[in-house]
Amino acid sequence: MKIAVFGAGYVGLSLSVLLSRKSNNTIDLFDINNEVINKINKKLSPISDKDITYSFDREKLNLKAKNISSFNNIYDFYIIATPTNYDEKTNFFDTSLVEFTIKNIIKTNKDAVIVIKSTIPIGFTSEISKRFSNENIFFSPEFLREGMALHDNFYPSRIVIGTYKKIGINFGNILKNAAKKRDIKILYMKSTEAESVKLFANTYLAMRVSFFNELDTYSIKKRILTKNIIDGISSDPRIGDSYNNPSFGYGGYCLPKDVKQLSAELKNIKSPLIKNINYSNESRKEIIAKDIYKQLGKNSTLGIYKISMKKESDNHRTSAILKIIEILKYRGVKIIIYDPSLKNKSFNSIKVEKSLTKFKNDSYLIVTNRIDKYLKDVSEKVYTRDIYLTN
Repeated sequence: MKIAVFGAGYVGLSLSVLLSRKSNNTIDLFDINNEVINKINKKLSPISDKDITYSFDREKLNLKAKNISSFNNIYDFYIIATPTNYDEKTNFFDTSLVEFTIKNIIKTNKDAVIVIKSTIPIGFTSEISKRFSNENIFFSPEFLREGMALHDNFYPSRIVIGTYKKIGINFGNILKNAAKKRDIKILYMKSTEAESVKLFANTYLAMRVSFFNELDTYSIKKRILTKNIIDGISSDPRIGDSYNNPSFGYGGYCLPKDVKQLSAELKNIKSPLIKNINYSNESRKEIIAKDIYKQLGKNSTLGIYKISMKKESDNHRTSAILKIIEILKYRGVKIIIYDPSLKNKSFNSIKVEKSLTKFKNDSYLIVTNRIDKYLKDVSEKVYTRDIYLTN
């Protein structure tokens, strides 16, 4: 099976590694970043993901990374995993890269079987299929965590395919056969339903994060133990204990933009719950910043331990800590950052300390979204809302 994947981010790269482990698959992974392409061809992961690193080190992969300018071959499947950032001016996803990629694929193969993995607006697949007169385009959402993308491909909670056609059934089986988990539920549905699944699923996760963060805010104000309340709530099997660990707020590439997109989709539908989730998240950051400020000594130095969103991730896009830094910097707080993923000497005009020991010594208070074993010796000066030591 010859498969082309477009976009070497955590979605496209993890999917390429997953599929290239099978000897009957040959994967060409296309991107525009030559540095990323060269790393992949040297079997060096350009992203932080221990399973991808392991596969590069230990496994034979039928995978070749190429610049998009060299694309001209015919493939059995074309998988699109290019970014769709949220455009604040239009209040909608920017799907230009997806559209550009489809246009180039159609030039080469007018009947191409195209699988969209990029998160897209509801109704996009139907519209784009009509525009390019190609009924072989369908959407199949990903449900991956940054830092654990390949693991989540190995052990998917479900596979969603946005078509009932044979091409969709074939693709679902390809994903299932490449996974390590054996009993995988494959759900087939219309493209608009699959697109809805993605946006509503991520919005629910954002809502759940916000719920437990608001609970934690209440506990801070009332000076009661957050953990006792959450333990009592989460013991109810109808609620469970996933996504219940308080944080500074949700961030990363997916949740903020997907909540905004779904809110835009619901523009003319009364939906006050969904439309206020991002407001709750922004409020949480302001509350945390205020709580940190109260605990600082006069002219003291605040240490920020890692700005990435999650333990396993090296991505700090829209990380909640960035807004907190902005608020505290505006208040005149002296800040230093320790984060091995930052290569420069400064970040947003803030000093990046390369020595962990010096960082610990120079910091009056150390702020971290998630507890790390390397902070154990200075636990008395650590500020976090991490209760369960999970992501």
